[in-house]
Amino acid sequence: MRILLTEDDPQLGRATQIGLEQAGYAVDWVRSAESAHTAVRLHRYACLLLDLGLPGQDGMQALDQLRRNGYDGAILIVTARDQIPDRIAGLDGGADDFIIKPFDLDELAARVRSACRRAAGRLREQLVHGDIVIDVADRQVQQAGQPVPLTSKEFSILLMLVEQRGRVLSREQLEESLYGWGEEVESNAVQVHIHHLRRKLGKALIRTVHAVGYSIDKPAADADAA
Repeated sequence: MRILLTEDDPQLGRATQIGLEQAGYAVDWVRSAESAHTAVRLHRYACLLLDLGLPGQDGMQALDQLRRNGYDGAILIVTARDQIPDRIAGLDGGADDFIIKPFDLDELAARVRSACRRAAGRLREQLVHGDIVIDVADRQVQQAGQPVPLTSKEFSILLMLVEQRGRVLSREQLEESLYGWGEEVESNAVQVHIHHLRRKLGKALIRTVHAVGYSIDKPAADADAA
């Protein structure tokens, strides 16, 4: 899952980026609203962390512009402004949540998960596909009741494919969600992760659509209902 962090404080920005990366997210960090708008035009983000006290454009104005320009991912306002009117204005303006500085990184990660879950239409922190159970909060996977150790990238790919069952995701779409700026990506990186997932969870789980991408099919009952 790829996140855009907007924070002009170098120390706080770097600490937040590191903390979220350790929680399994790919994090791009910008320091102004203008840079955030540019990043959103160029990349797809599941979640945006928006500081209100940004240089240049005010965070509330940035929030309004992001929504008017069609950004439909989760937006969490992260700010030192702790007055109730500020919170109301942010939530009414299109934010999904509001967290006050200073904050605990574990709480921030939990709020990110919650906002992204709502944006994806999930009600719980657990996804089930056949005999596979995905614990989104703890980033753990079980198959037939047995734990299956996955790397961070493998977990993220599995989560994306299960969340979008029935859709074909291209290699480029998967890379876009997996890697942040400055991360080197081998040309066959996604293919290698897919190979490892098949080895651990079964060859039939992930279907390759030639020259298009990868997909996990919907269970038969879901496909019949559709």
